[in-house]
Amino acid sequence: MFWRNKTRLPETLNICIIARYFPILGRAADHGFLWPIAKGLAKAGHKVTVISWKNPQGKDLIEKDGVSAHFIGNKETSDLRINDLFNAKFKALHTENPFHIAHCIDRHGIAVARRRKAYKVAVAFDSDATDMSQLFAIMGMAQDSVSDLVRTGIAMVYKFAATYLRGDRKVLNSADGVFVTSPQQRVVLERYYMYPELKTYIVPYGIEIGDLAEREKSSELRESLKVPGNSPVVMTFTDMSELEDVLNILKAFEKVTIKKPSARLIIVGNGPLKRQLQYEMLQLALGSKVVFAGAIRNVDIPDYISLADVFVDLSSRTTGFEPGLIEAMAQKKVIIGSEVSPISTIVEDGQDGFLIRPADRASLAHLIIKVFTEQVSANEVGEKARKKVVELFDVDNMVEQTIDAYGRILLSTGRYRENDLVDYLKAEA
Repeated sequence: MFWRNKTRLPETLNICIIARYFPILGRAADHGFLWPIAKGLAKAGHKVTVISWKNPQGKDLIEKDGVSAHFIGNKETSDLRINDLFNAKFKALHTENPFHIAHCIDRHGIAVARRRKAYKVAVAFDSDATDMSQLFAIMGMAQDSVSDLVRTGIAMVYKFAATYLRGDRKVLNSADGVFVTSPQQRVVLERYYMYPELKTYIVPYGIEIGDLAEREKSSELRESLKVPGNSPVVMTFTDMSELEDVLNILKAFEKVTIKKPSARLIIVGNGPLKRQLQYEMLQLALGSKVVFAGAIRNVDIPDYISLADVFVDLSSRTTGFEPGLIEAMAQKKVIIGSEVSPISTIVEDGQDGFLIRPADRASLAHLIIKVFTEQVSANEVGEKARKKVVELFDVDNMVEQTIDAYGRILLSTGRYRENDLVDYLKAEA
């Protein structure tokens, strides 16, 4: 009798993606993977609806390439909290045409997730909905001394307890599954958060590599940034919310300029600590050798990256792959990333990029100098880097893995027949 109450896994899914930021137009630095994934799901025959906050055009609805994106923040006429606004929109759309699964990219789907049983809908969260990235950031700042390792351990325990009780527990308790981008994230969820491995699904979200052509260095952009044509360039992107991330790069670059006085450091981004970082730069007597480029348009990101000889990102602003690093690899740049960030799961140190501990300024300076003095074959490393990301971040593969995960998450709800999974996956193939 219980068996008869279960239904077959649907061959065509009605999917709702919930995300505060959904870059449906143009190139995006954050959550840039969402558009190609949504478009790919629609192309595979599934119905895809997005609920997001705002878009640059100020439209309430954008329909493009089979995806319907609803933006609920353009007319703020409600007294409801933002999560409840997302839930209200979901409820209205769900009543009209019931969804099979809600894929929440961040915490703005929490009100939906907590009502998932009433809605009879499966709910998946991305790991970015947790504060796991803060743990990665603390790990990255650790030095090798015993005292510093003890301090780091205490900071980790405190941060984990605070973030888990503040919100991560609610997210994980209301999730039928969690998407991660790397095995490292899966291990952290299992060991620290006690979240079952069987409920985590690895999909290496990245960027839409297929649209990336090799860019020529723009002499006009160089001139506008006042970077001499013969200057080797280090570049980094930052939201200027964490002082140590950029300060480590500045202090390493100070050592680089002793060997290579013509070198320039371009810092792209804006944020609350900009003035303090400019002060630190002046204290290091770097002067015109550091260029603060400010915030740039997403569509200009490839042109800026094209100027770099070395692209550095040692932060952990998200729990996934930093888009700037992935795009730099696609542009055949020598990248230096953090050995405690998810990028370490795809970069083979010394082959298609370099990995260091974020606080290791000496190693960072040494690596940059080796590239600038041609002790490292930048062309060889760059070619391997592009090959790596093109193979890994193939959109068709990402979509296929996402659909596979959706099927398994639906089964975990107990509302579908388990022996239908094979037929379901065959139909998708």
